[in-house]
Amino acid sequence: MNTVLYINPKGVVYETRAFSKADIADLVSDYGLESLSSADRQFDFWFTPSTRRCQRRINRSATGLLLSATAFTARNVPLLRGGVVVATHDSDGDLDGLSWEQLDQLARLSRSLTSRDHRVLTRRSNRADGRMQRRPATPVGTPVAIAEHRESVRH
Repeated sequence: MNTVLYINPKGVVYETRAFSKADIADLVSDYGLESLSSADRQFDFWFTPSTRRCQRRINRSATGLLLSATAFTARNVPLLRGGVVVATHDSDGDLDGLSWEQLDQLARLSRSLTSRDHRVLTRRSNRADGRMQRRPATPVGTPVAIAEHRESVRH
């Protein structure tokens, strides 16, 4: 049993268990699973590039944690959407659980962002959320109605 962190789309962090990548896919509610690793290759951030309405909100907590754990800057860190799972892997590359030391390290990393990083991320997130709200989730088809031309007849 592997201890992982699940960060929901609203930014609330839960400690939970996962046995395999399929369990992680269930946590993030999609099967287009992708991952990014931290700069020291110690932490794996699992997410989905989903376009579903419930998954379109930017996960600011997970994005901030990704920023603090990698060599990305606040201007170029990928904006993670929806649920995100943070885990680790063993020497074979298989899913492994987070130790207490790693959980403490993640907590320290999350507090290491500067106020400038927060401002830049907030501005980027607000811009991206605004664009997503203006754009419909799925293309809206306009039904074509065939109308007969009728002329009014007056008697």
